[in-house]
Amino acid sequence: MQVKFSEDVVPLSDLKINPGKVVNRAQDTHRPILLTSRGRGVAVVQGLEEFERTAEELRFVKAVAQGLMDVREGNTVSLTEAKKALGIR
Repeated sequence: MQVKFSEDVVPLSDLKINPGKVVNRAQDTHRPILLTSRGRGVAVVQGLEEFERTAEELRFVKAVAQGLMDVREGNTVSLTEAKKALGIR
């Protein structure tokens, strides 16, 4: 998801005036909108679909990182033990 600062930075006052336009832009472009106040970033508006996708990707990456840490620390079980625990033959 590439942010286009020329299009994706919106003053907070624009959100107050026309919130639907800002939300629709985030949904249509599939990019987050950075809201600013006095020239500083204060919040991000993101379409729900993109938010859910990003959250799912983050959960996946965290699970992979945890798995790698477990392997490094020796927290593993054999295939036989895993099958037994899952009730698989």
